[in-house]
Amino acid sequence: MRVLGAILAGGRSSRFGSDKALAMIDGRPMLEHVAERLDGQCDGLVVIGRDWPGMIWADDRPEPGLGPLGGLAGALAYGRDHGFDAVLTSSCDLPALPDDLLAMLGAPDALLQRQPTIGLWSVDHADGLVAYLRSDRSRSIRAWAETMKASTIAWGDGLANINTPEDLAKFSRSERPRSSR
Repeated sequence: MRVLGAILAGGRSSRFGSDKALAMIDGRPMLEHVAERLDGQCDGLVVIGRDWPGMIWADDRPEPGLGPLGGLAGALAYGRDHGFDAVLTSSCDLPALPDDLLAMLGAPDALLQRQPTIGLWSVDHADGLVAYLRSDRSRSIRAWAETMKASTIAWGDGLANINTPEDLAKFSRSERPRSSR
């Protein structure tokens, strides 16, 4: 199975107060930490929702401004159009992804219960997700995942999600495990 890693990075960062993807951790932007963690588990990597120097990027689908689900739709379309079977997704504000994330999720379609932007999805859903988004239903990844009967993995309580400058400060002071075990 060829897996594309996709970083969902098109959000407004309203709670953070500035662009989260650019927030510095150990001298590097947060998005680059996420890229490093996904890259070792995937056959390719793409940033969704924004241009990022030195990385391949793609737009949200069917249009910008639809939240993480629009980013997921863009990732699925990119993956399908470039010969991948599945897409492993994460938002750009989860810099301590475990190195065994792909194995933990297992097979498509699956997502983490506590962090629904983290999921493993078949690219076969690309067109169906665009149709779902155009139908004016909930734009929640969880709501769409329920319609797909996706597996929900009960892990992620301790996974650092950086939503505020305080979260970033706390994360910067913490020890960071590399595995979910």
